[in-house]
Amino acid sequence: MEKQRAPRNRTITLTEQDKQSLLPLLARVTQPVTASDIVGRTINQAVETVIPLLPSETFDLLFLDPPYNLSKTFNGTTFRRREIEEYTEWFKSWFKPILKTLKKTATIYVCGDWLTSASIFEVLTESCIIRNRISWEREKGRGAKTNWKNCSEDIWFATMSEDYYFNAEAVKLRRKVIAPYRENGKPKDWVENDAGNFRLTAPSNFWSDITVPFWSMLENTDHPTQKPEKLVAKLLLASTRPDDVVLDPFLGSGTTSVVAKKLGRKFVGIEQEEMFCLLAERRLMQANDDKTIQGYSNGYFWERNTLLEQIKNSEKEEEPEVKEQKPDPDKQPTLFDFALGD
Repeated sequence: MEKQRAPRNRTITLTEQDKQSLLPLLARVTQPVTASDIVGRTINQAVETVIPLLPSETFDLLFLDPPYNLSKTFNGTTFRRREIEEYTEWFKSWFKPILKTLKKTATIYVCGDWLTSASIFEVLTESCIIRNRISWEREKGRGAKTNWKNCSEDIWFATMSEDYYFNAEAVKLRRKVIAPYRENGKPKDWVENDAGNFRLTAPSNFWSDITVPFWSMLENTDHPTQKPEKLVAKLLLASTRPDDVVLDPFLGSGTTSVVAKKLGRKFVGIEQEEMFCLLAERRLMQANDDKTIQGYSNGYFWERNTLLEQIKNSEKEEEPEVKEQKPDPDKQPTLFDFALGD
């Protein structure tokens, strides 16, 4: 039976008419393909059947959000928790073959929880250069009586080589200035205008500004582990240029493809569940008219509860020019310093 939803619930759903109209948009790969055959498409297959048929050295960024090493049901398909060694071997079985599809300058981001990260670290160490591990706070989750509440997840940052792209300027956070320090009467390291007092902060590897999609957010779907658009936007802006090609082999309800489209990147998504593929296509259609990403405005990421300030700021300033920043091979790069929210 279809869920009964509150009148103000904004969760994206599919009607029978939607399903029939969107179904022809899904792709299947049965023979070797070129990039032009699949860029901009949602491939409705299991990742293991698609990898051998993908073109070599094509993708600039690989975003991986595979099933974590826990028991979870995805639209009727259940992934069950395994011994760490067994999960690691499963991860290797599709990860190593997919590396051939990446450019030598490509970046890899892999999502996981505390247990899954043990396997991710082992597999990445064998084939890539691990640069960092992002930890992000997910405020959802129930408390536990015999353990600590699990309210954080990891994103592993790796590259194929020493030659890679990273633009820290593109992912700075604009934060309210609580204690406005002045030097010679002028703001020191912060900006003062009619929209408020703000400071730009450099990116770090701890994110506490991420809101997990819920019923009142326009991006929300019924996918059980949907990643926020804001989270993916940070990764894509930091590690890709416009028109770069992003691959997501576990697309889910389409967040990576949607964010890539909104930010002017190209994409290929692979997802075995037909219903999630249809949700992805629905969201891609909506992105034709709506390019907004909650928490990202006027070229900056913003902390939570600053919507009015974002609106005022957009009226006062033009979007800043983002300068390209190449990595220093002698310096370990760091990721994003973001405080609470949208």
